[in-house]
Amino acid sequence: MPLKIDEKNLKKGVLGLVVALVEIITELLEKQALLRIEKDSLSDEEIERLGEALADLNEALEIIKADNNLEDTVESVRCGLDEVVDDVVDKLINPVRWAKEVEEHDRNRPGEISLLDS
Repeated sequence: MPLKIDEKNLKKGVLGLVVALVEIITELLEKQALLRIEKDSLSDEEIERLGEALADLNEALEIIKADNNLEDTVESVRCGLDEVVDDVVDKLINPVRWAKEVEEHDRNRPGEISLLDS
């Protein structure tokens, strides 16, 4: 499942990838912040500073996307990453299916060394 990056404009593609990754990290930080707030492990001042920092980061990302016309590129990268994650999770949940895929791959490409043989 390849990620679709604008091959005609590598700079735009790489910037789109970076923005998509920063968005994902930001979302994880927001979830972690909410968990810490629910556990009362942050002071009111820390909550305020954290909220402002995350809002500023989100605003900066939106400006970068708009200024560089990256909305479609970022969306494409995020969809591609979602597919990759879904595939990995599926393989972890269904190891038998993964083993069958490896066997099929090995049969179709007999000269290649499988990562599982290492």
